[in-house]
Amino acid sequence: MKSAKRVNIVTVKLVKESSLLYKKRSVGSPEDGYDLVKQFLEDKDREHFIVTTLDTKNQPVSINICHIGSLNASLVSPREIMKTAILSSAASIIVAHNHPSGDVQESREDIEVTERLVEAGKLMGIELLDHLIIGDGKYTSLKEKGYI
Repeated sequence: MKSAKRVNIVTVKLVKESSLLYKKRSVGSPEDGYDLVKQFLEDKDREHFIVTTLDTKNQPVSINICHIGSLNASLVSPREIMKTAILSSAASIIVAHNHPSGDVQESREDIEVTERLVEAGKLMGIELLDHLIIGDGKYTSLKEKGYI
């Protein structure tokens, strides 16, 4: 006979750390997305991967730095990205990461992560609008390149 198992009763919360004022109110293009997230990604010495959640009118709801990687890599799990989206009640997301080298050329890994996020989003009803790569005052949009 096995002994009883104690099960924790939990509450899951999204905690607001701070906020910023976004003058454009909604994100309508890759350039708008870049303007919103560049301050979080430029001039970093390691890769940072962030998720921006949006409501049904493409207005930003939250920004979360979901992973900080090494000098040239960031292993990103779709579950970590979708966790933020779910807790924010997001209709869609834009993800972005920086390349500390300044080169905004997408890697094979960047494309694979994008494809996985598109599929995960379809299952969960949360659309991936874009994946931006930031570096040296410029960006690449994987949506514009046809990967989304």
